[in-house]
Order: sequence, then structure tokens, then C-alpha cells
Amino acid sequence: MGNGTPLGRVRGLGSAKSGTHHWWHHRLTATANIGLTLWLMFSVARMPGYDYAAVRLWLQSAWVAIPMILLVASVFYHFRLGLQTVIEDYQHDETRVVWMIILNLFTVATTGIALFAILKVAFTGAPA
Repeated sequence: MGNGTPLGRVRGLGSAKSGTHHWWHHRLTATANIGLTLWLMFSVARMPGYDYAAVRLWLQSAWVAIPMILLVASVFYHFRLGLQTVIEDYQHDETRVVWMIILNLFTVATTGIALFAILKVAFTGAPA
């Protein structure tokens, strides 16, 4: 009992044993996104100015740069998990693999660009 129908067993339908892991990561990143976004909103609201020099000075602090990096990583991972679910649920032909590859490449590229931008501003010295 509990193995499903004989036809389902033959087709390999049923639990792939990875849904809980995916669900748990999606909930963890959602919780992290809420906390880090609240931090960002309060942190930006407390800034004395919003010009490039003020933002650069603000972002050069490790207390700001590290949470920003964590926010970017968490948001893009959460984005990837969510779109993976959409692709798996609604794409039923052979293009599913292509869409997953495009999703992964897009997520890695945009995460890299965002992290590079944060690190460049954080480590760039004062203009001469």
C-alpha cells in the first residue's frame, strides 16, 4: 500500500523526494528577503543624502555591504526557485530543459552583475 497505482509505478509518477527541499529553501529565502528588505528600507531612510558620494560612503561600510550582498544572493535564489516551479508546472514539452538552462544562466549573470556593482562601489576609493 502507498505505492500508487500500478500504471503510476510503471510511468515513474509520484514523489521525486526533492519537493520538501525546494519548498523549504523557498520559505527560508522568503523570510530572509523580508528581513533584509526591511533592513534596507530603514537603512536607506536614515541616510543623510542620496547623491552618489553619500551612497558610496554608506556602501563602503561592512555593516552595509555584507547585508546588501546577502540580500542580492537571497533575492536571486528565491527568484530562481519560483520560476523553476513555474517552468516545471506549466512547460510540458521538450523545451522545459532549454527554459531551465536559460533561467539558470540569466540568474547567474544578473547575480554576478549585481554583486560586482556592490563590490565595485564598496571598494572604490574617494575620487581624486
